[in-house]
Amino acid sequence: MTSWEPLAVRFLDAWTTQDVDAVLGVYTPDVVYRDPNTRGEIVGADALRRYLTKLFAAWNMTWKLRDVQMRDDGVGAVLWRASFQKQQGGSVVEVDGMDLVVIRDGRVFRNEVQFDRSRLPT
Repeated sequence: MTSWEPLAVRFLDAWTTQDVDAVLGVYTPDVVYRDPNTRGEIVGADALRRYLTKLFAAWNMTWKLRDVQMRDDGVGAVLWRASFQKQQGGSVVEVDGMDLVVIRDGRVFRNEVQFDRSRLPT
């Protein structure tokens, strides 16, 4: 287990709970977040809270760690496999992706999510 793996597991486990407060707990208050669903950067915990509330209302999601590649300065990638299903049901889609992250004081300051959004059900 790398020294960064426990943080990566905690990070993905928080997302799997789909508990907004649990997810925000792994981020710094001044977080900068972006994923294929956002229109630009989401800046700050309050803005991320609003986004997560809508996201979790629409999707059931689980996350499993595949690998962690981090430099000593806390910049790196968390590679994962996720499953997505709309809250109202339907097919479950598995997607591989990664989070490019910057860690500050044991929490994620910057997070840019990369995956093929076209694989998700419409």
